Amino acid sequence: MIVVMGATGATGNALLHSLLTLGAPVRALTRTPHRPIPGTTGAHRPHVEVQYADATDPRSLRTAFKGADQLFLAMANSPAQVELETRVIDIAADTGIGHIVKISAPAAEPDSPVAISRGHHAVEEHLRASGLTHTILRPYAFMQNLLRLAPTVAQGVILGTTGDAPCNYIDCGDIGDVAAAALTRPDIAGGTYTLTGPEAVAYPELASRLTDLIGKRIRYVNLTPDELRDNLIHTAHMPTWLADHVTEIQQLTIARPETPTTTVIDILGRPPRTLDAFLHEHHAHFRR
Repeated sequence: MIVVMGATGATGNALLHSLLTLGAPVRALTRTPHRPIPGTTGAHRPHVEVQYADATDPRSLRTAFKGADQLFLAMANSPAQVELETRVIDIAADTGIGHIVKISAPAAEPDSPVAISRGHHAVEEHLRASGLTHTILRPYAFMQNLLRLAPTVAQGVILGTTGDAPCNYIDCGDIGDVAAAALTRPDIAGGTYTLTGPEAVAYPELASRLTDLIGKRIRYVNLTPDELRDNLIHTAHMPTWLADHVTEIQQLTIARPETPTTTVIDILGRPPRTLDAFLHEHHAHFRR
């Protein structure tokens, strides 16, 4: 039995579909079991065991992990992430789970300039110390997060602070397929994998592609880190910690030039999804 935490999230839901396609036994965890999990309803969909669990509720985790062999651990970034994920790991070990696949971050290092990445490093170290078999997935920016640019794209601009530095993107569907491989193939389990799409694309190039796609001029406006942070807090209404995170990872893109890896094709035997394919699929979202 494979337990999927965050089955309604971008990566967890993608993994759920991948595992269902493979016919693997799955238990989908959610904090809102009364709401349908995307893509799991309908006459022709396989049955999915759905169970309530909340990382702040240890008892619910123990119940949800009972009888399971493997766990997919992906939680939304937050100031409480280290506390919550280490608790999940400890309870998983206590309840007999033998293998955890964790979503981490590319710069998961103790001295990373990105606070959230330092947190991921701490969780990775805790996972290593647990004695459990573990697989670490370190994906770069999710293509799905580009959908959040729609409000400013509607105004004809993309705001950022990366200049001409290219950024790695990856589709969550590819992350889900790699995670499914790690959970079903012994030759993949136990490794640490950095995941990207097939190309790194700078914001000015992204603006150009959106211009061609929606037939409206989109320009990139490069801000200072402080200007971007203030805009995210006061205009996009982000929590301060999240605005700090976005600003930090954009600055890291400049400090550490990003280039694609071949990990997805090496594991799956097929190339990762392209940014152009993603943008075309969601073109209507950017035309709003």
